[in-house]
Amino acid sequence: MSPAGTPAQQFAAFAARTAAHGAPDALRDDLVARTADLLGNCLAARDAEPARVTAAVVAEWGGTPAATSLADGRRLPAPSAALVNGTLAHSLDFDDTHLPSVLHPSAAVLPAALAAAEAVGASGTAYLDAAAVGVELTCRLGMAGYDEELGNSVFFEHGQHATAICGAVGAAVAVGMLRGLDAEGLTSAIGIAASTGAGIIEANRTGGTVKRVHCGWAAHAGVAAADLARHGLTGPPTVLEGRFGFLRAFCGERTHVERVTDDLGEHWETLRVFTKPYPCNHFTHAGIDAALRMRSDGITAERVVELTLGAPAPVLRTIAEPAEEKAAPRSGYHAAFSGPYTVAAALLGGGGLGLSHDDFTDTAAADPARLALAGRVRCVADEESTAIFPHQFPAVLTARLDSGESVTERIVANRGGPDRPLGDDEVAEKFRTNAVRSVPEQDVPAVVDAVRELRGGRRVADLMDRTGALL
Repeated sequence: MSPAGTPAQQFAAFAARTAAHGAPDALRDDLVARTADLLGNCLAARDAEPARVTAAVVAEWGGTPAATSLADGRRLPAPSAALVNGTLAHSLDFDDTHLPSVLHPSAAVLPAALAAAEAVGASGTAYLDAAAVGVELTCRLGMAGYDEELGNSVFFEHGQHATAICGAVGAAVAVGMLRGLDAEGLTSAIGIAASTGAGIIEANRTGGTVKRVHCGWAAHAGVAAADLARHGLTGPPTVLEGRFGFLRAFCGERTHVERVTDDLGEHWETLRVFTKPYPCNHFTHAGIDAALRMRSDGITAERVVELTLGAPAPVLRTIAEPAEEKAAPRSGYHAAFSGPYTVAAALLGGGGLGLSHDDFTDTAAADPARLALAGRVRCVADEESTAIFPHQFPAVLTARLDSGESVTERIVANRGGPDRPLGDDEVAEKFRTNAVRSVPEQDVPAVVDAVRELRGGRRVADLMDRTGALL
């Protein structure tokens, strides 16, 4: 143990200091945008089956009303609200992504922090500070399990969903800060949450809707862990690096525990989280960008003889295989994981910021024009893209035209990341297109204003009351 304590103790002390003195302005501003993004994603997902299931389950549980469910506007116990809202946040695969850990921190941490902040009457700034620290710990734990030689997360290599596992711990710290835990209590919250985080990604291979509940369960676990610590349950201070601790249990010897605390407070992984502009698998986004560029240059589907989509070799199993199913996806949901379909939809012209939810309905996925163009897309491994992955999800798209000419667009950096951030107007447009699936369009500006007012200290309860009343 170092003189400053174990990694868990060091991070807990940092969290306690941030709760007392506040996070940097840039972090508060970033979390305002992430909160708007999260709320929009939740509102867009209210009709998704996982939302119905979790809302029905927590209704059976009952309990003391304390926080707002974005599934139906009901007030629920804080852990129940966190479960429902975290499920909503992840249900449409539109939530943000940290690279290269490839996890979705906001969908696990922010629903827990919102529920706790609403329950205790916390100010917007206290919520933003807690959410920033919780997201930071989630990302740093993901990086502690990232292996450069593999070019992948060890969590994922073992079939584990790093988002759910690391997110539970980050959520616990965020809730603990809002509940007023000191450094010792926050250390216990970390130690307790490490025993509750879980997530298996077999559903990505063979089906099932359970993965969409992973962020909800992480948020629920985070609230429970912080509350248990608040009432006196303790966790091991060596929970992260110990022989039977978090990192060794999940990742074996291929871990970097130092990444949990290196340059803590000076370097923020939170600022490297990517916001998705398109409601589909993140691996497809660079191909969409390339197709949109071609379309803006006047290339039409009628002129295209063949399209070749080059992508990092590891992503082909997700967006390109089996080839016949990716060229003709069985549903709108399957279309969101298809390189050929997403390229075709973008070249033909979609909605939103390039593609919208309307491009991933079952009807859109069966559109003859899109399927005809998708059938002319060939997916291959691209060496340059593979070398960059997973720090970005790049792609190169080449169109062979009926004139015999070939046109190529290469996208190295993903839109929505720190190298190509979305503008304020684009963030607002994404929120609008999400929110209008549940909220009358004339009421959307009021919700946006309420999110922005968090920065000035307005209570989280006011935001959630205003949003819940519209459902």
